[in-house]
Amino acid sequence: MAPPNPVSRQYSRQVDAWVFPWFEQDWRLFAPDPESVNRQISARTMHTTPDGTVQVSGWFDLTAVDTTAVKHEAFPSHTAQNMLRRAWSSYLDTHGGDDQPRSQRALMIQQYLRNIAADRVAAHRHGTFESIQLRVITLPIAAPAAAGGPRPGVAAPKPADTRYLPWWKVVPHATG
Repeated sequence: MAPPNPVSRQYSRQVDAWVFPWFEQDWRLFAPDPESVNRQISARTMHTTPDGTVQVSGWFDLTAVDTTAVKHEAFPSHTAQNMLRRAWSSYLDTHGGDDQPRSQRALMIQQYLRNIAADRVAAHRHGTFESIQLRVITLPIAAPAAAGGPRPGVAAPKPADTRYLPWWKVVPHATG
């Protein structure tokens, strides 16, 4: 996609309708904005048995599944590399720190993130579940040290931050 010009402005709606769902691009390809944190997104599930017993699973590392898919694939797909990460970024943009959707878009992003997590857990675990919870551990990436030691004026990295999202109901998933 080229920078804005008279033709692209005139036909932007038609071009965007065809281009963006399939071929998202931006100029960061040439000047990427590197991540300043690593995120580990995990999920656990809840199931209520017929006798009323509530069973909560252990945490399942969704980020590790993505990392493995990328490492062992000569030509990893864009979705394997970015779907979960971009869904989380969109969730942060639309929900802030209190996990309350304040628009239809925020609700859609929440459902999207929930569905990604539920589908990935269902693909790797046995059993059924009706609810899912996400945990996101954010680990800041320290700036590289200068050749002669620490950089003057560069603060030490912040400690890891752990965020637990609320339990979300899902369409009952049977796994296995």
